[in-house]
Amino acid sequence: MPDRDKALSIADPHQLFRNSLEQATDAVFVLNADGQVIFLNAAAQALCGASRAEVIGLHVDTLVQRLPDGGHATPEACPQPGRGNDERDERDGRGDRLPAVQVLRADGGKRFGFLAESATTLGDLTLRTLLVKLSDAAGPCRDDHPLLAVIADEIDSAVLVVDADWRIVYVNAGLTRMLGYAPEDMVGRTPCDVLAGEFTDLAALRRLQAPHPAPLVERHEALIYARGGSPLWVSATVRHLASTGGGHHHGIVILSDITQKKTYELLQRKVLHAMVMEQPLPAVMELICQEVQRVAPSVIASVLRVDAERRLRPLAAPALPPEYSAMLDGLPVGPTVGSCGTAAWLGEPVVVSDIAADPRWADYRHLALPLGLAACWSYPIKAGDGRVLATLAFYFRRVCEPDAFHQQLVEVCASLCKLAFERDDAAERIQQLDQYDSLTGLPNRSLLQRQAGKLLLAARQAGAALSVLFVDLDRFKYINDSLGHSGGDKMLREVAKRLIAHAGESALVARLSGDEFALVLPGSDRTRTIAAGQRLLAAMRQPLRIDHASIAPSASIGISLFPSDGDTLDYLLHCAEMAMYDAKAAGRNLFRFFSIEMNWAAQERLALESALRDALLNEELHLNFQPQVFLRDGRLYGLEVLVRWHHPHFGKVPPDRFVPLAEDAGLIGTLDRWVLERSCAQLAAWRREGIPVPTISVNISPASFRDPALATHVAETLARHGLPAHALVLEMTEGLLMEDDAGIAATVAAIHAQGVRLSMDDFGTGYSSLGYLRQLPVHQLKLDKSFVIDLESDAAARELASAVIRIGDSLKLAVVAEGVENEAQRQFLLSQGCHMGQGYLFSRPLDADAAAQWMKSRRPPERAAPLPNHSLR
Repeated sequence: MPDRDKALSIADPHQLFRNSLEQATDAVFVLNADGQVIFLNAAAQALCGASRAEVIGLHVDTLVQRLPDGGHATPEACPQPGRGNDERDERDGRGDRLPAVQVLRADGGKRFGFLAESATTLGDLTLRTLLVKLSDAAGPCRDDHPLLAVIADEIDSAVLVVDADWRIVYVNAGLTRMLGYAPEDMVGRTPCDVLAGEFTDLAALRRLQAPHPAPLVERHEALIYARGGSPLWVSATVRHLASTGGGHHHGIVILSDITQKKTYELLQRKVLHAMVMEQPLPAVMELICQEVQRVAPSVIASVLRVDAERRLRPLAAPALPPEYSAMLDGLPVGPTVGSCGTAAWLGEPVVVSDIAADPRWADYRHLALPLGLAACWSYPIKAGDGRVLATLAFYFRRVCEPDAFHQQLVEVCASLCKLAFERDDAAERIQQLDQYDSLTGLPNRSLLQRQAGKLLLAARQAGAALSVLFVDLDRFKYINDSLGHSGGDKMLREVAKRLIAHAGESALVARLSGDEFALVLPGSDRTRTIAAGQRLLAAMRQPLRIDHASIAPSASIGISLFPSDGDTLDYLLHCAEMAMYDAKAAGRNLFRFFSIEMNWAAQERLALESALRDALLNEELHLNFQPQVFLRDGRLYGLEVLVRWHHPHFGKVPPDRFVPLAEDAGLIGTLDRWVLERSCAQLAAWRREGIPVPTISVNISPASFRDPALATHVAETLARHGLPAHALVLEMTEGLLMEDDAGIAATVAAIHAQGVRLSMDDFGTGYSSLGYLRQLPVHQLKLDKSFVIDLESDAAARELASAVIRIGDSLKLAVVAEGVENEAQRQFLLSQGCHMGQGYLFSRPLDADAAAQWMKSRRPPERAAPLPNHSLR
């Protein structure tokens, strides 16, 4: 470098300050006491779209205007800084929220950003400095000003100017605020000398210092250390400047603190993505440990689960030897079981800065010290009820205490671990619900299919017999109506116990739905099955006392045999069901074997199908309405529509019979359209009468959602009755979640676009993929009554209900609990954050006139109750 150039680089500091500001991506304006611009940098010039001469002298109000929303930008008012190329947000270096502004350009356009403002007094002269944070402000500068050093000190980023040997010749006040070093600590030294630490990538820093033949800007991320040894991540922008003769003579380094971004954005984005993709819990814990070790290289992270017996179980420790984790497996938690066992015992963080000296490690330091582990901080991961689920440990190879960086990191990781455990716990419970009946604990139809399939395969290979029994309780509806749902449920649980006790050790017992049960008896021929049927009927007939009422239950049983009657479970169940109807027709309380001549059930089904066609044509079906209310104060939230059918010959045909029949017969679309039409007509009539019904919920079958014309039909129906779209809620079943059908997705999206709300009915009783659920524009979950019924007596039921409510809350969905029958259930649901419910506690299903009277009798008069904020997504 020529001596003249080197002298210039040190003797003309204002030139260096100007270069410092010209590298800043933020727009800088300097104002006099009258608010007139007396200086602007290149970024400000590019932002205004005018020459420097055109801007200087203008009043700042003609250029920069605060937004009128209280000083902060909204998503509607302007773009969100911090989501652009440089990923800044609307806070300054001290965490204070910056006011939002708009900048008026010379071409008439507007730019939005956030404003940092400061005042400087020089003698009698008061100057204001404005920094407008934007992501694309950049440009050259050829002006100079004696106040540039003052302005540079106002910038929150750390600025260093280095000479040709990369020795520091200038640092701004921002560096002192960020790193704690005074100028005298740094001038004359290289950045590597001052800022590098144990885990700094020295090779990367030295690459920044390599000379370049022409001006060049480089950007890198690096782990550096503040005064006192605290680590932090920075984004380093380096400008290599060349003299007029072409030789490199100095550089400008701007450091921005990105520790929070590293800790929060990168870690959370990766881990939350893994959870959304439904990665298993060990994989999520492994990812958390790996990300911790990448962001904080001095840390060795591990997660230990605490099992039901309060013993430690290794879950993730990617940087620890497998032998070490194996030696911890099964250790009971206790007050002197290292850091993790003690943290799990106390339920509080345990910081051991010196393993060699701490008495809590007395029995285990021989495991850690040979591996070079000198310190261990452990933090308990707790469930909502306070139980310790796991511990998160940070190991170090040196004696040390937590600093702010590691404390921030562990707090983020602990929250993520808790969320992952809660998600895994909820998934396990929902999977349990998917396979087992929540009322009786028996396998449901789905699990029956899988287990019976194995039994059939074994029978086929062995050439053995097998029988299938279809059990249906006699007059259960009458008993259920007499005792109420609670009494009916007690009876179903007792029936399940009797079936298990008398079916035989090898029998498979399942609950299909309602009062229908199925049994599979492996190795059972006709003779053995007759004996089993007699035992079961005798057991069913034993008197049963429920709520001071003595009941003599009975059952009708249909039986099919493998291989003579069929070779698949579905067909054998079908045959057994037909035989059960034959037993019902023969007088109940007996069993019948399926026979080929048994065709009356098929004929009755055809007759019922014909009757359903006529009922739809002649409008013989009618609607009932069940109120949905706010659990806290009983205000009306909406009405659910229920379809009822009373036939002169068949009597009251329940929906669970005629709806599947409509699906099989291709009548479901007609039924859905009729229900939708009559529901909207009734809602419009109520509103004309001044009865304020906020919303009406109509269940729509999966077959109708497969119809591309559904969205158009919904819109036309609403328009015909003069109803707003938000007055209608369409309920769908969970089966839609698993149908990878673009047509269904398009129909759902079109309905959602109209403003019609969508509800997931009986959530948790069928498919339960959270990954699929989050893809649908669902506004509401219906908490099935099977979750609610045992809230008072069953801790597992309370946990399951809470899990579903938390799922709804995490996805910002309203949750409506079904089957609320007493005050205790209402109070529990409220305590868990469920806001709406329906059930006998509030009202039974009512016909239109009775529903109108119910609403009119409410005090105070009902108004249209708004949906909670979290009910819209």
